[in-house]
Amino acid sequence: MLLLGAALAGCSSLPPLPERPPTLALSGTADTGLGQLAAASLEQAGPGESGFRLLPTGDFAFDARLALARRAERSLDVQYYQLAKDSVGLQFLRELRDAARRGVRVRLLVDDLYTGSEDELFCSFAAIANVEVRLFNPLPSRGGSVLGRIVSSAHEFGRINLRMHNKLFIADNRFSVSGGRNMADEYFMRSTEANFIDMDVISAGPIVRELSQVFDRYWNSALAYPIVPVIQALAPSTTAAASERRFDELVLAAPPEFLPATTDPLGRASVDFEFTAGRIAMEFAVAAVLADTPNKGALRNPGDTLSTVNRSVLEELAAARSDLLIASPYFIPGKVGMERLREVIDRKVHIRVVTNGIGATDEPLVHWRYARYRLKMLKLGIELYEISPTLARDVGVLGSWGLTFRRLHAKVAVFDSQRVFVGSMNFDPRSAWSNTESGLLIESSAMAHQVLNLIADHNNAGVYRLRLAADGETIEWWSRGPDGKVRFTTEEPDVTWTLQMQQMLLEPLVAEELL
Repeated sequence: MLLLGAALAGCSSLPPLPERPPTLALSGTADTGLGQLAAASLEQAGPGESGFRLLPTGDFAFDARLALARRAERSLDVQYYQLAKDSVGLQFLRELRDAARRGVRVRLLVDDLYTGSEDELFCSFAAIANVEVRLFNPLPSRGGSVLGRIVSSAHEFGRINLRMHNKLFIADNRFSVSGGRNMADEYFMRSTEANFIDMDVISAGPIVRELSQVFDRYWNSALAYPIVPVIQALAPSTTAAASERRFDELVLAAPPEFLPATTDPLGRASVDFEFTAGRIAMEFAVAAVLADTPNKGALRNPGDTLSTVNRSVLEELAAARSDLLIASPYFIPGKVGMERLREVIDRKVHIRVVTNGIGATDEPLVHWRYARYRLKMLKLGIELYEISPTLARDVGVLGSWGLTFRRLHAKVAVFDSQRVFVGSMNFDPRSAWSNTESGLLIESSAMAHQVLNLIADHNNAGVYRLRLAADGETIEWWSRGPDGKVRFTTEEPDVTWTLQMQQMLLEPLVAEELL
């Protein structure tokens, strides 16, 4: 298939990168409305501290982005792995358009993997005054499915395997929203088929200027291609007639916005509501920005250490002294990860891992590789929890998340109940080597306990607890039924014969480091 794809692609390659004068985040925005809101929200912050607030539910996370976009006066810097042509994606682009028409400079950087067949949408958006769109590491093949584009671009696989997995939204260089959510329906509980549990954080203070520097590095990197020259070179007939009017026609498909609930699981009102009142409630803390370099893939050589984000999180893991929580949708510890976990366990640190069960994951290949490590982790004394939508439907609850979820997507870690990581990095080889990632490491016991209460709630009846059977070699899945009684099984829940057939056929074909 790879050879055929390369042949069909005709060995097409990217056009030369056009000359682009570097642009940077705007300074001098303290006098804007958002600048004044940030100052009011940070009045109680200590020296060197920034303000943070978790956004654990989709409605509040989307509301925060809309509130910032509508109040921006100078700039919107937007960086996403995926921006879909669905209700969320179209409404989001419509808000960016409205901001640009008010005179706001909009810089949109999107990874190219999921932009197939959407050239018209993004090119027509780029035609709007004050808007510039760039694609990160474009594929030579423009149209069709993700798999089809990869196969057709296989002659450049070493390059296109590097993907920008970062998620970042910055308004007037005063507030940012970062974390795990892409801009698509399923990340904001708006899909009718499958939704994600996820986590974002809104930030204000000095940390935002650091995040803007990260955005600028990606925006001005040699891998960020202005969209129009790329499309004109690779698929000139697709967007020759792109125009601002055409964009307006495309985004008319976005449905009316939805309003968030009265309060979120943390008992807080929406960001928009609190902005209207003059400030938002935040936790004040010192934090560090963790971010990979844009050309991460080119730096990999035999003997290299892991990437900046992965290495930093592993260092925090190695430094844990009492307890550790990891929540990741895709969890493959690998050899290095198992060594770190073993070292931490030897110091009597209590470790809990929350991930997707086979019925919840959207990446079965990743789950099968994770499953290879389950028995070893349980023997070390690590607590494992797996989310199951089937179990949640049976018992009618999944804690604060209700019944609209299908699968975990949040990427968070809590160290010693004192420090919390929230970002885009999964705990798997792909995030370590092949994806660029970013995140925040926040020194806040208050936020650490908020995450623990949200994700590590043992009353979440839609989660299986994995344990060793009496023989020490068999895994048992324990759950609490609708009657409150505890049950267990030694047969992995939610496994079907089709999944078993897929595993048998596909797992041997994919190297672990690609997952």
